[in-house]
Amino acid sequence: MAKTFHLTIASVAQNLFNGEAVSVTLPGAEGVFTVMAEHEAFVTPLTAGTAIVKTADGEQTFALDAGGVAEVSDNQATVLL
Repeated sequence: MAKTFHLTIASVAQNLFNGEAVSVTLPGAEGVFTVMAEHEAFVTPLTAGTAIVKTADGEQTFALDAGGVAEVSDNQATVLL
């Protein structure tokens, strides 16, 4: 079984995703990047694009209309839109 981490994707209006993920691919300001379990800690701005969340049950996509910020630490990631 693949390792997972806790992922939250939220905007002011709603919580889009809150659960365990195998990976999340995000449109960073310097290019697309993927976060997996036990990733090194960092904070980065996001551009408009698509977030691709892979879970043990499949894959989900979310539109990031205006970008945001991603924070990764302690085997969890938070994406604020």
